[in-house]
Amino acid sequence: MTTAEAVPAAVLATPAAYKDPEALYAALAAARRDDPVSLVEVEGYTPFWAVTRYADIIKVERAAKTFTNSPRPVLMTAEQDRLQQQVGIDTLIHMDGAKHRQYRAIGVNWFKPSALAQLQEQVNALAKRFVDKLAAAGGECDFVQTVGVDYPLYVIMSLLGIPEDDFAFMLKLTQELVGNDDPELQRGTSDEENMMAMLDMFAYFQKLTENRRANPTDDLASAIANATVDGAPLDDIQTVSYYAIVATAGHDTTSSSITGGLQALIENPDQLAKLRDNPDLMPTAVEEMIRWVTPVKEFMRTAAEDTELHGKTIKAGDAVLLSYVSANRDEDAFDDPFAFNIEREPNKHLAFGHGLHFCLGAPLARMEIAAFFTELLSRLDHIELAGEPQLTATTFVGGLKHLPIRYSLR
Repeated sequence: MTTAEAVPAAVLATPAAYKDPEALYAALAAARRDDPVSLVEVEGYTPFWAVTRYADIIKVERAAKTFTNSPRPVLMTAEQDRLQQQVGIDTLIHMDGAKHRQYRAIGVNWFKPSALAQLQEQVNALAKRFVDKLAAAGGECDFVQTVGVDYPLYVIMSLLGIPEDDFAFMLKLTQELVGNDDPELQRGTSDEENMMAMLDMFAYFQKLTENRRANPTDDLASAIANATVDGAPLDDIQTVSYYAIVATAGHDTTSSSITGGLQALIENPDQLAKLRDNPDLMPTAVEEMIRWVTPVKEFMRTAAEDTELHGKTIKAGDAVLLSYVSANRDEDAFDDPFAFNIEREPNKHLAFGHGLHFCLGAPLARMEIAAFFTELLSRLDHIELAGEPQLTATTFVGGLKHLPIRYSLR
């Protein structure tokens, strides 16, 4: 067994470490400097190689045949791995090669520029709706709970075609799924209890599939329910897995980017003033917010054959963790990486991954973030923190769970 003191990269298997960014970044900087591809052995987890440098992560992402997504694309405890394999979850992030390309094609048209152009007006209207909600809150609120979790949820659920009456239920499930390491968000204290959130989501989406097959519509849920691969319809696990990845990846990541982006602007008032005075900087500001937050902390790969990376021999079958949160603060990849700079160019961050598995919904996430901050900053007179921000305990997806703010809006 190793500890964070002996192997700095062991923090990557410590959910609570992500609640203390200063300590986390210090440990990861030490890993990049001293042992950028390090073997981590922590009780309760299958041993894994932690890859912490930007350049090495790029090498792994580009070698898709050597480093596969299956069978475990996300860091989990050994017991959680066992339970997920029992359920048989099979999402896009579990797939490799031709299978991944075939299933990715089911949703790709919904995120193309032409499709998003048609969605822009609806996203703008939702951004205004939630800034109006912020104004109605009376000048002080917990931004995460008042706006941050709901705005991106409304966008992705609307795209799927889920009725608004079900949004609160879906929010609860997505937070339980990605927040199962956080005592405030998790379903329960056991792996079995937390797995029930996934089963509840499966049950909901099975009913949705039946409905869309009987009564096809023009939403993404209908496209998934009625899709075929090699001439055959998707089975229950495949359809539900597709819905689940869209619902969770399309909500929690964007929520974290918006809430963390607002915190960064508040704590860097010169950058806030610059963006408010120069709306044309919004595209680069959005990329910097995403880099700064890095809502997806890691993905896992499995070596398909013996290989070498940064002088270390990785055996076939070994698990490999790609630490995006480390790569996006890599001093060799970014000038002054610990500075929040809305004019940063180039900004080739890895928050959306890289290569074949680059995030399908990245264009929509960018659109949502830009629409929200365009609306907010056009009406903002003053904003400041009104308490201590609190981050989620996680090893996968996460960001702020509380952001108390005080503000005045026009």
